[in-house]
Amino acid sequence: MELNNAQRAQVLIHALPYIQKYNGKIVVVKYGGNAMINDELKEAVMGDLVLLHLIGVRVVLVHGGGPEISDLMKRVGKESRFVDGLRVTDKETAELVLMVLAGKIGKNLVSLLQGKGGKAIGLSGMDGALIQAKPLREDLGYVGEITGIHADPVLDLLEKGYIPVISTVGSDPQGNVYNINADTAAARIAAALQAECLISMTDIRGILRDKDDPDTLISRITVDEAPSLMRDGIISGGMIPKVDCCIEAIRGGVNRVFIIDGRIPHAILIETLTDEGIGTMFYSGGSHGQH
Repeated sequence: MELNNAQRAQVLIHALPYIQKYNGKIVVVKYGGNAMINDELKEAVMGDLVLLHLIGVRVVLVHGGGPEISDLMKRVGKESRFVDGLRVTDKETAELVLMVLAGKIGKNLVSLLQGKGGKAIGLSGMDGALIQAKPLREDLGYVGEITGIHADPVLDLLEKGYIPVISTVGSDPQGNVYNINADTAAARIAAALQAECLISMTDIRGILRDKDDPDTLISRITVDEAPSLMRDGIISGGMIPKVDCCIEAIRGGVNRVFIIDGRIPHAILIETLTDEGIGTMFYSGGSHGQH
């Protein structure tokens, strides 16, 4: 669909109230898993983030990278083991996680953002003691539970006009490396930054009343409604920990949390700069109930 110039101007005018709403505000984007695998989509996501950045949104990108970690482990002859959806992480695996997330993926995202005309700097959760952690459970090894977030390094970068790209590894005072769940890290970082919103990019449409029917998308859920949706099995399986993170972010002071489908081109822009709203929005209830 080719737009003429008048239509282009119309699009921008429609976006104006949203641009004003988000100008100067912090938006945390959690990006990972299968939304990262398609290079063309990845390029589009980075373009969206740079556009938001250039219109005055203070963008923070938090990423995981489970599939790439599994891939590297296979190549070095290590088997990936999961307990309750969490990767069992011995010392060597923790080092591989650090290499993949803070090295390969983090730097790749930084260079893509810079290629689109943005200014980006990669941080791992170990830098500036950003993500402090302790062992979550003994049987999981170096899978970390977050004990604290030190947000100053992120705020310093935002102040200087950079997009911080955060890889989700943590450390303890002894210098051990911990593998941190990216959804949990994004929620805690968004709360520590008192972000306007957290956008979690996944590979589903959002929360569906009937998981086999994409037309049953629930576009808004308050924090109080979520537990009954879990009891009724509407939020189930791998979505439960994701939704728990959404709730934690809202309780921590984030205004809105969106779960959106990262496979839709420009999903972030549709969610933030139009009145469409394409995913599921979580909010505390009361006056925040608009996209």
